[in-house]
Amino acid sequence: MAETGDTFKKAPKRKPSKGKSVTVSPEMRQAYADMIRERAEKEESYARHLPQEETRRR
Repeated sequence: MAETGDTFKKAPKRKPSKGKSVTVSPEMRQAYADMIRERAEKEESYARHLPQEETRRR
């Protein structure tokens, strides 16, 4: 058991991997922006009709 010193050594640090970049056409970029905007509007209108926090607790 004299060789247990290697067991608990720190692992060497890894180089961070670079993120992938994707090129998209301007039409696709605009469609994606529209989709995000529509989703935000739907969430806002849904939240508007929910009861407020105070009324739910009672």
